[in-house]
Amino acid sequence: MQQTLKVTNVLSDPTRFNIYQYLIQDKHEATVLDVAEQFDIHPNVARMHLTKLEDINLVISFAQKTGKGGRPSRMYRLSEQVIELNFPHRDYKMFSIIALETFAELGETGKQALYDTGRKYGMKVMERYQTPSLTNITVEEKIQILEDAGLMLGMYPNFDYNPEKKSITFKVNNCPFKEIAVNNQAMVCNMHRYFLKGMFETLFTDIELVETGNMFQGCENCIYVAKIAAEA
Repeated sequence: MQQTLKVTNVLSDPTRFNIYQYLIQDKHEATVLDVAEQFDIHPNVARMHLTKLEDINLVISFAQKTGKGGRPSRMYRLSEQVIELNFPHRDYKMFSIIALETFAELGETGKQALYDTGRKYGMKVMERYQTPSLTNITVEEKIQILEDAGLMLGMYPNFDYNPEKKSITFKVNNCPFKEIAVNNQAMVCNMHRYFLKGMFETLFTDIELVETGNMFQGCENCIYVAKIAAEA
């Protein structure tokens, strides 16, 4: 509880919270000057905010040589620590890990059940974004719905639509399932793909979803390409 209070106190500052989101969404590493320029604040103020984020282990810093001589630059990036802010404490992570292990023990049948559950979860999440007539909205509007949902889920996605190829490329900058993927990375990533497929299927009648990059396999982001067979 004491750690939770520290985190909420630090993130209660709007600028500091926006810096934290900036590091998640737009940057993997940033200097004090990067942050100062992004938010139009003095470098000393930027350094203070980054230091407070580092004090609660949301951010870590390290020295990096510039190759131009002189003192190394101080770089900041997100830590691997997952912060949970639940009042009262609800250990959904433990429940998820146990459920995941149970699915795994059931072999291929259990894995498919997990993937089907992920797909249904994705469709369920999108119910709150349904409009009266999805047939009358453009692909760009559908992408905006997906982006809003992705932000709400903490994925901080980026989308790129190619009308000629009828494909949507999107990057997931923050994995919402990373804390349960440590021991079952392949299963969790496949479940996440089915989850995303469920989200897309609420907006498009026919979609093929292909993973082209995975942050657990050395890529900077998880990257997917959604091929649209028909627009609905």
